[in-house]
Amino acid sequence: MATLSDPPAPALRRNRDPKSRFNWRVSDFLRDLLVTWHEWRARITGRNFYCDALIGESEYGITVNSDLTVSCCCQDYDGSGHLGDLRKNTFEEVFYGPVSQKFTADLTRGKVPIPTCVRCGDFRRMAKGQTAPAKPRLPYRGMLLENTVICNVDCIGCARETAASLRVGKQMPLAELSQMADLAARLGMQQIFYLNLGEPFLSPNIGKELPLLRAKNPDCRIVVSTNGVLLNTDAKREAALSLSHILFSVHGINDAMSERYMKGGNFEKAYAAMRDMAAYRNARGVREPILEWKYLLFNWNDHPDHIEKAIAMAQEIGVDILSFWPTNNPFYGISWRYRLGLMNHIGVACWKGREIDFRNKPEEIPAR
Repeated sequence: MATLSDPPAPALRRNRDPKSRFNWRVSDFLRDLLVTWHEWRARITGRNFYCDALIGESEYGITVNSDLTVSCCCQDYDGSGHLGDLRKNTFEEVFYGPVSQKFTADLTRGKVPIPTCVRCGDFRRMAKGQTAPAKPRLPYRGMLLENTVICNVDCIGCARETAASLRVGKQMPLAELSQMADLAARLGMQQIFYLNLGEPFLSPNIGKELPLLRAKNPDCRIVVSTNGVLLNTDAKREAALSLSHILFSVHGINDAMSERYMKGGNFEKAYAAMRDMAAYRNARGVREPILEWKYLLFNWNDHPDHIEKAIAMAQEIGVDILSFWPTNNPFYGISWRYRLGLMNHIGVACWKGREIDFRNKPEEIPAR
């Protein structure tokens, strides 16, 4: 297990163009500023912090990486959030171990354990008068499981390279995946997010992995996020029928638009993957997996004409949901149309941003 005397994690490696490197420097500066602000706020108000992931109440925090290390969050690019290693210790020993205890103690004293905390949805302020977090329990609401850290694309907002350099194993063997499926079943996990920093369908064993995961967790909601390019054969589509929900990360309506954020992607192949998966599922008369087109919003893909075209294209191929996700990374790509409320007529508001559910909800589809 990692110890408190472990050396500091390496600096993030971002070997991109100067504009992208500048974006990361701005991002890091803002993150450090938020750390200072949160700590001063805690000192002044007396309201310290706790973490939903560390008390076992997170849906989307605790992550088992491809080398069986365990992270406290899904953004652990530099290893600073490593709680331990399942090749050396049991899950209980890792989850209740010294790193987790130190993080909790720091939070309770009004300190931010790692800078990533300030961008994490599980980072919480204590209520007035609260002096300690709830007693931790083993997680049950959800976990992330990373079958591979390798990816076929390079997204501007992802520092996957550093994480990959830290992984002892970049691809989880099928035998270890089976053990993690057993772990999820033992924990009574309600959701498994079969994703993290790699492309799940890049695994050569994906055709066996998904049915195995479903067989051992028959009542669990299993979610995959993919860029879609490699979900391109009937064998993979058959395996994907074991899933509850697939999110296709396709950020625009053509290659040029998508390429500005997702380097090395292919819009036409991703769009065809959504279309073919919908047809394959429907031909078998089943409702799952739910198919969602995840459309990150930037100022280069949020024009009303772009949005209208995306809605029409989504309806044409039969996806179930089209969701629009605002993001601040890269900072120069922020969708001001969304931030200023100029997209509030699109679908309905949700935790993602806006979404249109095409399943029997015509009132959510804007008139053309």
